[in-house]
Amino acid sequence: MSHSCEHTHDHDHHLKPDARAVRLEAAQALCLEAGERMTSSRLRTYELILEANAPIKAYDVIDRFHPDGAAKPPTVYRALSFLEQMGLIHRIESLNAFVACDTHDHKHTAGFLLCECCGQSEEIAIPNVPEIEASAAKTGFKVNHITLEARGLCNACQASH
Repeated sequence: MSHSCEHTHDHDHHLKPDARAVRLEAAQALCLEAGERMTSSRLRTYELILEANAPIKAYDVIDRFHPDGAAKPPTVYRALSFLEQMGLIHRIESLNAFVACDTHDHKHTAGFLLCECCGQSEEIAIPNVPEIEASAAKTGFKVNHITLEARGLCNACQASH
C-alpha cells in the first residue's frame, strides 16, 4: 500500500516477537484440532504475514520466504489459500494483499479499516451480516462472501496531520 502523506510514520503497529510466537502456536493448535497439517511452508507464510502486521502482497511473502532467496510462487499461493480457508488470514480485495486475522473466531465475516497514510489495517466486526444476507435472499441471491473495506486515517496519522 502506498503512503500518500508527508509526515513520518514513527508509530509502531508491529506485533512483539512473543505475541507472534503465541499466534504461531495457536495456529498450529487450530490446524491440529481440525485434522490439518501446519507444514513448514504454511507456518513460514503465516509467520511472514504476522511479522508484516499490515497488508502484505503475495509477491512480498515470496521474496521474504527464504533468507537466501525467494520461494517458489506455487508454494506460497497454496499456503495462502490454506491459511485463508483455515480463517487465519484474510484477503483484502482492493489491495490484493493478505493480513492476519485478529480474532479467535476464525470463521467470520471481517471488515477492514485501511489507513491511506501509513498503510495500517485494522480488523472490525461487520454489523448486520444476517440482514445483508436476508436482503440478498429476497432477490434470490445467495451470499458466499462479504468483505467490507473502509479507507481513512488511523488515529496516529490523524494526530500527525
